[in-house]
Amino acid sequence: MSTLPTPKPWILGIHAYVPGKSTASDGRSLVKLSANENPLGTSPAALQALEAARGEAATYPDPSAAALREKIAEVHGLDADRIVCGTGSDELLNLAAQGFAGQGDEVLFSRHSFSVYDIAARRCGASPVEAPDRAFTADVDALMSAVTDRTRVVFLANPNNPTGTWIEPEQVRRLHAGLPKEVLLVIDEAYAEYLDPAMQRTGFELSAAHENVLVTRTFSKIYGLAAERIGWATGAPGLIDTLNRIRGPFNVTASGQKAGLAALGDQDFVERSRAHNAAERSRLESAVAALGNHGLSSVPSEANFLLVEFNGDLSAEAALTAIAETGYAVRHLPEPGLRHALRITIGKSEDMDRVIAVLRQLCGEAA
Repeated sequence: MSTLPTPKPWILGIHAYVPGKSTASDGRSLVKLSANENPLGTSPAALQALEAARGEAATYPDPSAAALREKIAEVHGLDADRIVCGTGSDELLNLAAQGFAGQGDEVLFSRHSFSVYDIAARRCGASPVEAPDRAFTADVDALMSAVTDRTRVVFLANPNNPTGTWIEPEQVRRLHAGLPKEVLLVIDEAYAEYLDPAMQRTGFELSAAHENVLVTRTFSKIYGLAAERIGWATGAPGLIDTLNRIRGPFNVTASGQKAGLAALGDQDFVERSRAHNAAERSRLESAVAALGNHGLSSVPSEANFLLVEFNGDLSAEAALTAIAETGYAVRHLPEPGLRHALRITIGKSEDMDRVIAVLRQLCGEAA
């Protein structure tokens, strides 16, 4: 019998999350195009709110984040009582699995989707199940075919990380309609604000109309508040009650709550960020397409990054090294099926200029 504390076997199956790098192998600091952060930074209004909140460090924050929930509800046309806030959307994704799955159960998600889903499943003792994807995109039929009587939670990232792909509203609705009512569908919309606003309502509509849909969002991406770790979810009262029972009691800091409030009030910043992303992502897509005769291509993206494939003489590893030597960190995800690809966050215009120039040089094209 062991004389030391022994972790549960399903915990030992977890491979800890690996964040995007910001330094080179020789210790040099790099411009980080590896973590999908907002290159425009943070709304000035949110920065002012953060500064103003510094004097409140000695007191606990509002445990229910009531003012923040009310503002979220106002901006998105939701019911504040059907919203819960978390330490980033990561906390809420983990709580969704913990609240509705356990030993003997299955948590289902598409191949090449967010690595936290696998962690969330294993953390609560459930079995992670990957459904085949189609062209790096969630395959609704494959997901529905993978559902068993042990399935308790289905995760769908839309847009998806790390591929950037997106399935249209009718496909999301078809997936939900094909799931048993006792299965929780979690729609992870961390990148939803980069979509055309007209395409952002599907998850909200499903979560308002059904008891088994939870939608998660974050302030880490388009709002530029990654350091504050603020996320939120909306769903039926029973779902929100479950997450409130098991979340941290003071899980969103006072400064984070105030920064989130201010960020929500600065929708001009959100629109500028969306427009910048669309323009620079299109420019990077065009540059990669122009190098198609060298084996480069990109996966159609609706997020704030582009997955670039290297299927010619230039390898992803060689490109990763060369880009780092130029001063930039991009993301290599050497999992099965993605070893040949790099995920490049959309940065400032000058960042995209430099990355494009490096790719052209590596392919032997004039800069």
